Amino acid sequence: MKGKQSLIVLICMLLAFVLVSCSQNPQQERGEKKVRVVASLFPLYDFARQVGKEKAEVVLLIPPGAEPHSFEPRPGDILKIHEADIFLFTGKAMEPWIEEILKGINGQTPIVVDSGKGIITAGEGSAGHEHGNDDPHIWLDFSNAEKMVDAILDGFVRAGPSNREFYIKNAEAYKQQLQSLDKKYYNSLATCNKRILIHGGHFAFGYLARRYNLQYLTAYQGYAPNAEPTPQNLIELMKKLRSNSLRFVFYEELVMPRLAETIARETGAGLLMLNGAHNVTQEELEKGVTFISLMEQNLENLKRGLECQGI
Repeated sequence: MKGKQSLIVLICMLLAFVLVSCSQNPQQERGEKKVRVVASLFPLYDFARQVGKEKAEVVLLIPPGAEPHSFEPRPGDILKIHEADIFLFTGKAMEPWIEEILKGINGQTPIVVDSGKGIITAGEGSAGHEHGNDDPHIWLDFSNAEKMVDAILDGFVRAGPSNREFYIKNAEAYKQQLQSLDKKYYNSLATCNKRILIHGGHFAFGYLARRYNLQYLTAYQGYAPNAEPTPQNLIELMKKLRSNSLRFVFYEELVMPRLAETIARETGAGLLMLNGAHNVTQEELEKGVTFISLMEQNLENLKRGLECQGI
């Protein structure tokens, strides 16, 4: 009997040893545990991946294909945030659910990075409607995207000061990519025969239009996904499209293009997509799509829709 008890104790000890060994990995043994990052939106998710690279484990909070404004965090989502080292968001205009989450964090871990803090918003430009100063799509001005990368970099340095130089090097390299993208937009859109961007969706591309000196028109009033266009603005939009001989109307990713289809049907215009990059589909996520690749696709559609040279 005593021998059996000894054998059971030995087996338990061996099992405990195996479990502990399996729970460790070479990175942990060398003190190289990855920084755990939770990002509310896709741009933040991709920026964080570029800064942290192999030293970070980055998770996109909003499920692929979901609409950011109407997202409601589940208990599992809140747990992810509390277990993270860094939590990234852009602001309550884009993530109205963020305030309750921040109250729950209350100065404890994770490090909270408000990537939109201090960035001036662009609000004017829609057909017959002033949107105010709360446009949350700040990353569509690539100079703002650079500021967001700097904010994310600060979060990484605070979370892992021993890897400071590594993060700085990555952030600087990525900001150079954003600068190259910005230059490509400037050079390409400067050659366009048309300077008016007609968008059959919510007011999402005001920053992009302002940066590249385009007139941006949309019939929707406000940024909320449940906002509705007014008949007057819709009529103005169609008149503008016809009077300027515009051949295309743009629609937004992850949003049913019913209004854009209506405008296209009434005016004979074609349809082109613009991606605001709030979120991506599951397929895009699995393929490893990036913020820059999405913006390059946008540029190709803008060049076509605005009749730029080199098409």
